[in-house]
Amino acid sequence: MNMHSQHKLSQDSANKRSDWWREAVIYQVYPRSFMDSNGDGVGDLRGITDKLDYIAKLGVDIVWISPFFTSPMKDFGYDVADYCDVDPLFGNLADFDALIKRAHELGLKIMIDQVLSHTAENHPWFIESRSDKNNPKANWYVWADPKPDGNAPNNWLSIFGGSAWQWDTRRLQYYLHNFLTSQPDMNFHHPEVQNAHLANMRFWLARGVDGFRMDACIFHFHDQALRDNPPALKQNTTSVAASNPYGMQAHIYDNTRPENIAFLERVRCLLDEYDAISIGEIGSDDALEVMAQYTEGEHRLHMAYSFNLLTAEHSAAYLRKQVEDFEAKVKNGGASWSVGNHDVARVMTRWGGQNPDFAKLILTLQLSLKGTPCLYQGDELALYEAEVPYELLQDPVGKIFWPESKGRDGCRTPMPWDHTRAHAGFSEAQPWLPLPEHHQQAAVSIQENQPGSALNFARTILHWRKTIPQLLRGAIAFDDMPEPLLALRRQLAGHPSVLAIFNLSAQPQEINWEITHMASTLKGHGLRGEKAGSTIKLPAYGAWFGRLDQ
Repeated sequence: MNMHSQHKLSQDSANKRSDWWREAVIYQVYPRSFMDSNGDGVGDLRGITDKLDYIAKLGVDIVWISPFFTSPMKDFGYDVADYCDVDPLFGNLADFDALIKRAHELGLKIMIDQVLSHTAENHPWFIESRSDKNNPKANWYVWADPKPDGNAPNNWLSIFGGSAWQWDTRRLQYYLHNFLTSQPDMNFHHPEVQNAHLANMRFWLARGVDGFRMDACIFHFHDQALRDNPPALKQNTTSVAASNPYGMQAHIYDNTRPENIAFLERVRCLLDEYDAISIGEIGSDDALEVMAQYTEGEHRLHMAYSFNLLTAEHSAAYLRKQVEDFEAKVKNGGASWSVGNHDVARVMTRWGGQNPDFAKLILTLQLSLKGTPCLYQGDELALYEAEVPYELLQDPVGKIFWPESKGRDGCRTPMPWDHTRAHAGFSEAQPWLPLPEHHQQAAVSIQENQPGSALNFARTILHWRKTIPQLLRGAIAFDDMPEPLLALRRQLAGHPSVLAIFNLSAQPQEINWEITHMASTLKGHGLRGEKAGSTIKLPAYGAWFGRLDQ
């Protein structure tokens, strides 16, 4: 039986459980940079379909595809102009249907982004809304009169810099934009707005989509009284850059409003009709508390993830605290621990590893935490951040905050597939972002022929995890250990506990630890740690797993 068949059998068995997603692994695809099938320098849906075999071979279960909807691409698809169509840059609806069909044949689920809080400024809804104050969609967006002196209605800030209010000369009012000025925010207090988005989601569910990643889902509602945000007691540098004044406010009134809970419950009712799943992006001031609220019970989001592991901080104590704080607050909901995505510098650079063994360690740690891991394309190749010169920048964030923040282009450069071909096999044309030489040397074609490569390790450890029920469903607890060591246990009724120890440093570590009732050592390929008597030896960036009798 080949690996794909084994994977599909595992999927079929898991899918019999209503909460199968708790055992799953998510793989994020950023369409512009995954694979170009038509030679225009930009990745597309057919390119993704062509590489689904690669994704399935990894051993993941869910493919999250970032936006591919009709868009002016001022924020590269996170500014939607038509929620129910594919932008010609990426293909068409027939291409998407073919992608869904092939993914399901391989036992993969497809999750797509839903960017509901705002639209593109050229969306027909906004064009109508801004035309005057009396049209049918006049209140579909957040409009407000100026203060008597002409200033913006309040002190709310945009994540992308400056005021969150933009003056509009047609309506002689300000409109709200939490992101770019070209991304006006919708008014979710209007029931027709909620219904329109639920209809859009039903459109994709009917086409076979298995779930949604809810982008910026804390921004759906705003305080209708438009009260000023107070200053933050401590500047938020977790979900925004330190150079961004947005973190200097306590975002009490412009996001994470209580009305959002009822809308998420409406979304869940729709998802339950199709046995589909959801994951929410939580970038709020108290992300763990909001994750708990948004995933409580069986009637809101299935999972949520924060930016708490997308920071530069990654000490053993910090990682332990994030998980323990989440476990203390979230009783039934699911966490999705992500260490990389399309919005932050690649983990290899951000956490200072830049060593294939470091990539192996971080992936192993991520797969050992309780929750649904979310991997970002290219991290399985141990790619580190690309340097994109200012003159080639595409990201508006980089252009606004350069050079203190160079934007998000460095983690969005194209996937390197074949080192023998131009542009590493990503495209026949010049890619939309440059592909650095060190990425070409980490191409799939090279790593597939290296038994100890980061790619082959990722394939091994992802499939190995599926054989350890404690890692799939067990509770989690931590053992005290000095830096740079992190020790955790996964415990599941009817099974011996699994103990895992991770060395987060570039220096070998030894610990003398009397562990009684050791049944056996789990031999995941390449983990490299070993135990001799009461001594556990961990090489640089090494990990050790053991199975304990109850």
